[in-house]
Amino acid sequence: MDWPKGVDGLAYGGDYNPEQWPEEIWDDDVHLMREAGVNLVSVGVFSWSRLEPREGEYDFDWLDRVLDKLHTGGVGVNLATPTASPPPWFTLAHPDALNTRPDGVRQVHGSRDTYDVCAPAYQEASLRIAGKLAERYAEHPALAMWHVHNEYGSATYSAHAERAFRIWLQEKYETIEALNDAWWGSFWSQHYGEWDQILAPRATQYLSNPAHELDFKRFTSDAMLEHYKSQRDVLRAANPEIPITTNFVFGQWVPVDPWQWASEVDLVAFDSYPSAPDERAEQQSALHADLSRSWAGGGDWILMEQAAATIHSKDGAVAKAPGRMARHSMIHISRGSKGAMFFQWRAGRGGAEQWHSALLPHAGKHTRMFAEVAAFGNTLPGIAHTVEAPVKTDVAILWSPESWWASSGPHLPAPVDYLENVAQIHRVLRDRGVVVDFVAPEGDLSRYTTVIAPSTYVLSEAAAENLRWFTAGGGRLVASYLTGAVDEHCQVWLDGFLGGLTDLFGIRVTEHLPQPSGELRALWNFGAAERFCELVELRGAQCVTQYATGDVIENQPAVTVNPFGEGEAWYVSCKLVDEAWDRLFEELKLDGPGTRGVDVVDRGPWRFVVNHTEKEAQVGNVIVPAGSWAVNKR
Repeated sequence: MDWPKGVDGLAYGGDYNPEQWPEEIWDDDVHLMREAGVNLVSVGVFSWSRLEPREGEYDFDWLDRVLDKLHTGGVGVNLATPTASPPPWFTLAHPDALNTRPDGVRQVHGSRDTYDVCAPAYQEASLRIAGKLAERYAEHPALAMWHVHNEYGSATYSAHAERAFRIWLQEKYETIEALNDAWWGSFWSQHYGEWDQILAPRATQYLSNPAHELDFKRFTSDAMLEHYKSQRDVLRAANPEIPITTNFVFGQWVPVDPWQWASEVDLVAFDSYPSAPDERAEQQSALHADLSRSWAGGGDWILMEQAAATIHSKDGAVAKAPGRMARHSMIHISRGSKGAMFFQWRAGRGGAEQWHSALLPHAGKHTRMFAEVAAFGNTLPGIAHTVEAPVKTDVAILWSPESWWASSGPHLPAPVDYLENVAQIHRVLRDRGVVVDFVAPEGDLSRYTTVIAPSTYVLSEAAAENLRWFTAGGGRLVASYLTGAVDEHCQVWLDGFLGGLTDLFGIRVTEHLPQPSGELRALWNFGAAERFCELVELRGAQCVTQYATGDVIENQPAVTVNPFGEGEAWYVSCKLVDEAWDRLFEELKLDGPGTRGVDVVDRGPWRFVVNHTEKEAQVGNVIVPAGSWAVNKR
């Protein structure tokens, strides 16, 4: 029950919004879907106001006809519960169910995600609409999968959230004294006497309590997960044979822990929207794919959304060159996705996303883009048999949502971009041809020979012991600056930081030394470091390279290695530039069959090669033209 029911081979399609179009267009849609090789579409994601135009009054006739047409045309349906966008009648009747910003301002209706996941009225309305959909469509032959909500992540700081947060805290800490100890409540007179005194961490006069902030993000992830599970259980009861998922999404605004969520979905789904127009788009796509596969435990997952014709950069949309849509899709498929889905099928005439690209552009069928979409879609059945073998690797990167959340605050010695630190290590390894998994700090490390912990700021005792066990058993651990600086309560690990693992690394970190922005600190024969450095005292470790410049750190250890049990622990006490990480990975002999700009992923007897360069690429005996891709037997 982990794959869309009735969908053969690789899934191909996207969000379909028939309610935005006259009914006479629906038959044309289905005809063009089949022409393009589409076999799965997501329906109803933002349809609540059409399904329930007034409270308790439902209109499913139009959706009946849509699903019947899709089924007749051989297109499966990923049917969504529309709870990511409540209708106007609901928010007018329940203004307290609108989400509240950190500054205490309640937002208004007029966009999407106008909901408070903690509001009882919203929770009840969500279950009602999910129940009505389950009652009507659980046995419909077009139904391939349920899609709950859309891109969970909109946090709220409302009175409803505060009440739920207090209950969550009481269950976690049991006594107010334990909470005060965990939050270091004696600082700045933040010692609480009663649970009712605790608020959401709204905007305040100066710095907020980092432990308070971190727990609220944990709570928000759990609250959203409960909202998902409540709808999932309604749908599951109606037909246990239909798989259920929700789509994960990346961004600083998303306080969701995918490690916890992944076990609650039947199929991990991910929306990949690279934010850079240059080669970083390919790097980000590979990062997204490896994360998704890892969240899925190496099992099935699916690329649920991407943009067909454009990249959504910070400076606006940038057109994809011919072939780039297919290559981005193949990055995901080669790394484990059971298909390539998009937002959206038909480009909209109006609304806030009317200029979002689509499989079927505004100009219709006779366009370059649709020809490319159809050509790629019709190649997928021919390679479906090549994706059965798993992606295997012996290198893993720790992925710690809590370190991301906790290190993003302004209270650290210098700004830390956890996501960039993770992405940097991933892209340098990718440029060296190495495909990696991601793993939680407390996760199973037994499959790997090398584990890399990039700035894993929050390190619990359990995670620290996991790293100790891995290394002692023969593993090679590589950790970078700020790893193990604080525990799960954001309290500093004393006497050398490192999560209490000073014996493992054979060093003590005695001082954090932020450097001026834009200035590099040269390392002897090892490139350079930037912005963040640490003063390290050797306690048995060997110095691999030293700082060549810097007042306090000149000639001090920058990279160290320490034998421990059957393995070894490396420590990088600074933010290395890419070239320095490459030099370190060369030292560690971490190499694969790919090269910069050429993704190579082996799956059983099959080798996937995606050539993003402007030159012909040869990998083994396989030659792949510029800007193209190939799947061949090894």
